[in-house]
Amino acid sequence: MHRKALVFSGQGAQFVGMGKDLADRYDVCRELFCRADEVLGYGISRICFEGPDSELTKSNHCQPAIFIVSAACYAALRAETGDIAFEGLAGLSLGEWTALYAAGALTFDDALRVLEARGRFMQEACDEREGGMVSVIGLPMDKIQEICDSCGTEIANLNSDAQTVLSGEKSAVTEAARLAQEKGAKRAIVLNVAGAFHSSLMASAARRLETILDGIEILPPRVPVVANVTGEPHKDVDSIRRNMVRQVTESVRWVSCVEWLKSKGVNAYVECGPGKVLTGLIKRIDAAASLHNIQDSTTLSKTVQALGADDSEAG
Repeated sequence: MHRKALVFSGQGAQFVGMGKDLADRYDVCRELFCRADEVLGYGISRICFEGPDSELTKSNHCQPAIFIVSAACYAALRAETGDIAFEGLAGLSLGEWTALYAAGALTFDDALRVLEARGRFMQEACDEREGGMVSVIGLPMDKIQEICDSCGTEIANLNSDAQTVLSGEKSAVTEAARLAQEKGAKRAIVLNVAGAFHSSLMASAARRLETILDGIEILPPRVPVVANVTGEPHKDVDSIRRNMVRQVTESVRWVSCVEWLKSKGVNAYVECGPGKVLTGLIKRIDAAASLHNIQDSTTLSKTVQALGADDSEAG
């Protein structure tokens, strides 16, 4: 029997044109884009559909844009399948906000406002202190920690047993990449990002986000939502507020998130949002899992068909 989890995309998965196909085909998706334009007071839908890429990649545009597209993918899935059941929800970084929205913990409007502010605060933190990130592939954790201790970088993402992302000052990231190669990493890739996300360099953004969250109503999730910073479900509304502030400066424990879901019997995942980054990461963590993604009407159709076949086999 297939026990399913929903997962939601993070920053970096965006591309110009995302969401347009679903908005053209589904009224419920088109309404989300229209509502987003109203709430934000500018044409975020146009930036999603038409770009330019230089505008879409700005954090204050990118974060709400990915949220809207992911929410539209989820809405289209609901339109096709009705009240499909999921054992748990998770998302990578900003995707955790989408998971909280899908679980009924906050409204679409409030999630949108939070992510616009979060993206703006993080972009401004990047402008304050020049930082970067490096993806290290094929190096054990003891050597990763040696690199961090040596050059002052911090662990930003534990994406899989084979991939860890480090954050820090730009010069420290360059040195970390050199040391990783020296210590035998298969690859060390300096990422094309605006700054040192999920590190202490984002402290000013975390403080400002905490103030924003004080004015947002948050409800208990209807379905367990696994927290990035703990690898376990949020316990209550207060823990959601604390964990989502911590998430800005602390490590994303994606491996732990997937392992918790697996421990609850989850063996099928549906990724909602642009790209297939999470699908690729989950495959490395749980090779036996059934993996599906939704980013347009074609992938939606394939996923609905596959889920129906899974349920038929289970029956």
